[in-house]
Amino acid sequence: MKKQFIKVVLSCAVIASSVSSCKNSSSKNTSRATGWKINAKEGGFQHNTDYKEQETAPGLVFVEGGTFTKGKVQDDVMHDWNNTPTQQHVQSFYMDETEVTNSMYLEYLDFLKKVYPPEDPRYANIYTGALPDTLVWRNRLGFNETMTNNYLRHPAYAEYPVVGVNWIQAVQFAEWRTDRVNEIMLEREGYLSSEAKYKALNSEAEGTFSTEAYLNRPESVYNGQIDSLQGKMKKDSISNFASRSTGIILPEYRLPTETEWEYAAAAQVGSREYNNYRGRKKYPWEGDYTRNGQRVGRGDQLANFKQGKGDYGGIAGWSDDGADITAEVKSYKPNDLGLYDMAGNVAEWTADVYRPMVDDEVSDFNYYRGNVYMKTAIGEDGKVNVIRDSIVYDTLPNGKIVAVNLPGEIKMVAVDEQETYLRTNFSSSDNRGYRDGDAGSSRFYDKFNDDEDGDEKKKMYNSPNHKVERDSAGTVVRQYDESNYRTTLINNEVRVFKGGSWRDRAYWLDPAQRRYLPQYMATDYIGFRCAMSRVGSKSKTKNKTVRGKKAK
Repeated sequence: MKKQFIKVVLSCAVIASSVSSCKNSSSKNTSRATGWKINAKEGGFQHNTDYKEQETAPGLVFVEGGTFTKGKVQDDVMHDWNNTPTQQHVQSFYMDETEVTNSMYLEYLDFLKKVYPPEDPRYANIYTGALPDTLVWRNRLGFNETMTNNYLRHPAYAEYPVVGVNWIQAVQFAEWRTDRVNEIMLEREGYLSSEAKYKALNSEAEGTFSTEAYLNRPESVYNGQIDSLQGKMKKDSISNFASRSTGIILPEYRLPTETEWEYAAAAQVGSREYNNYRGRKKYPWEGDYTRNGQRVGRGDQLANFKQGKGDYGGIAGWSDDGADITAEVKSYKPNDLGLYDMAGNVAEWTADVYRPMVDDEVSDFNYYRGNVYMKTAIGEDGKVNVIRDSIVYDTLPNGKIVAVNLPGEIKMVAVDEQETYLRTNFSSSDNRGYRDGDAGSSRFYDKFNDDEDGDEKKKMYNSPNHKVERDSAGTVVRQYDESNYRTTLINNEVRVFKGGSWRDRAYWLDPAQRRYLPQYMATDYIGFRCAMSRVGSKSKTKNKTVRGKKAK
C-alpha cells in the first residue's frame, strides 16, 4: 500500500512538472493551447513558426498607417462641397514608388499577346481589350500625332507614365501583376521550376498561372500540367503545393483606395506639426508654394503641371518644370514616404466609386466605397470552377470589348443569402450605393420606386442608362436612354481619380482634391499606380516595441 502511494505521488509530480514546463515554455515549437509539439517529425499540428513579416513586393514602398484628416479644410473656391474634411484611420499598406510606366504596361501587353494570341478566335479580344487608347492625344485644334503614334511604344517614352488606360484596364493589369509576382515567389522558394513561367510564355505549356486557382485548386494550374513544372519542394508523402499559411503567397496588387492615396500623397510622416495633422498640408511637400525654396534648384517647379494659360513648361532656358506633356518618372523629388509624382505629371485612378459625400458615420477606418462581395463558384464535382475556353467578354458603353476573366482563373459569383442571412455588417453583395439613396438604405425608399406608367421619379443619383452590345456579326448596337427624368451623371460606374496632371493648374495638386470619370473612359492625363495591403503588424519589425521595450 505504501509503495503504491509513493508511485502515485511520483506520477503526479511528473505530470505537474510536465504541465509546468508546458505552461512556462516559450518555445515557438510548443503549442500554448495544448502543449503539443508543433511541426514534429511524427506529424501532428503543422504551423509556420519562422515567419517574420511581409516581404516588400517589387516596385512598392511601405506606408505605415495612421490617423489623418481626409478632405480639404481650406476654402472651397470651386464650391464642389465634395471633400468635406473627416478624420480617418488607414491601415498600413504598400504603394508603387512611381506611376505604372509604358515599359511596365508593355510587359503586360507582350504577355497577353504571346499567351493568348489574338489570331486565335478563342482569344480574339483579350489582347485588344487591354490596349491603351492612344487616340486620347488627339485634339481638334492641336497637332499631337507624334504622341498618338509614339508615346506608348517608342523607347524615348519607356519610363513615362502610361496613359489612355481606363479604370477597368488598370484593375486587370493589377490582377495580372499579382499572378506574375507570386509565380516568381513560388519559383524562388522551390515550389515551381525555374522554367515554368517561360514555358507558359513561350507556349511550350498550355495555360498559365493564377494565384487564386493555385490556392483553391492547385492541380488546375498551367491547364493541369503543374506536375511537370514543380520545383525542388515536390515530395511524395506531403502536399507539393504552397498554401496561404506558408507566408510565401503575397496579397494581391490592386488600385489604392481614395483614402489610401490621399494619405500617402500628404505624407504627414515627415512633419509632426499640428496644422499638418489637421489637414492643412497643402501639397505633398512642405510649404505653400510650388517652387523650390532650397539653395540648389531654387525657383524650379516641384511638380509637372500647367502653370498658366498656354504655359505647360515655362520659358525655354529659364527655371520651369522641365516638361511640356508628361515627364519621365522620378524627375522630381519624392515626398517624405519615398513616393514620386504624387502631385502633377498624371492624375491617378483610385479604387473608389465616386460620391460627393464621405459617410464617416458608418466608417472612419479604411474608408472605401465600392465593395462588391464575391465568392468562388463551385462546380458539379464539388470543386471550384476554373475557367478554360468559355471566356466571358463584356462590351463597354464605348463599344470596347474586354475579357471579364482570363483562362485558368477561378470563376466568381456574387454572395447570396447563405452568406448574408442574419448578418449585421452587410446584407447584400453590391454595396456601392449603401446609405446613398439606394432602396436598401433609405427610410423613404418607396419614393424612389417607378411610377405605374413606367416613368421614373427623381432619385438622388438618377443617371442615364444606356445599353451597348455587339450582335452576332460584331456590330455595335447602341440604345440611348432618352428619359427626361435624368438628373446626374453619377452612378456606380464612375470612379474617383486624384492628383493634378500636366494639363492641370496648381489648384488640383492638393491631395484632398477629387474628381471622377466613368470607369470605361480614358484620357491623356490619367494614369495609375498599384497598392498592396499589409498583413500583420502596423509597423516594420525593426521599429516594433512592446510597452516601451524593443521587441525581441
